[in-house]
Amino acid sequence: MPDRDLFVVVKAFASGVILATGYMHVLPDSFNALMSNCLPVNPWKKFPFTTFVAMLSAILTLMTDSFAMSYYKKHGINRKGGGVDGEKEKNGERGLGCVENGGLHVGHCDELNDGSNDKDSMLLRNRVVAQVLEIGIVVHSVVIGVSMGASSNQCTIRPLIAALCFHQLFEGMGLGGCILQAEYGMKTKAILVLFFSTTTPFGIVLGIGLSNVYSDRSPTALIVVGLLNASSAGLLNYMALVDLLAADFMGPKLQGSMRLQAWSYIAVLLGAGGMSVMAKWA
Repeated sequence: MPDRDLFVVVKAFASGVILATGYMHVLPDSFNALMSNCLPVNPWKKFPFTTFVAMLSAILTLMTDSFAMSYYKKHGINRKGGGVDGEKEKNGERGLGCVENGGLHVGHCDELNDGSNDKDSMLLRNRVVAQVLEIGIVVHSVVIGVSMGASSNQCTIRPLIAALCFHQLFEGMGLGGCILQAEYGMKTKAILVLFFSTTTPFGIVLGIGLSNVYSDRSPTALIVVGLLNASSAGLLNYMALVDLLAADFMGPKLQGSMRLQAWSYIAVLLGAGGMSVMAKWA
């Protein structure tokens, strides 16, 4: 359950993995692709496209976060994820029962409303985080799958498989934690899980299908993969630092327990450290 200490520690570990994936794997891959000798010097070596695209991606992720929150707040959302809060008012459901229970003081009702609004706001935030993180992981997974499927070099495939198994496992744990906190219905959960679990195999199949015409050294492939990796890196780094780590460590649960905070920091370092070590081989 999201309220348990073990869940918080495991999510911190997964957040560390996602952070290291962006900084230690995806970003360097983008640098290697866009700084390749197979590309012309002008403009690719005259301007830092990797960091520029990563920066734009982080800003775009912030904009998506902000606009999505504004949209959901404007249209309303309930905990089952299917309807809107406005439907409750149409049906005469106030949610807090302040009108029926006339004995409640106005101040007490205001406190209850404030608490309900805080929970609804947190629910909205968790849902936006889950959706945006899903997009970033899906894009990154497709790129890895295509690279693996199109490659015929065993020395390239073996470390890719090892890295893929490690960070897909813990990225899945991090994403799963966000989906759980978002309190989606079973149908939405199934769709999100299906997308996560099938994007890498889809990328591998796509890479195998394109292996006869696809060359990872061609200028077009280098540019496309490099730009996709840069955008994925910006998104993953923003999500890991702002929406996952900062949100959890500045939240009331971790701020209220130094012991849990310490264990969570250890988990972050272990996750980031383990994924960083994997960069030696993949």
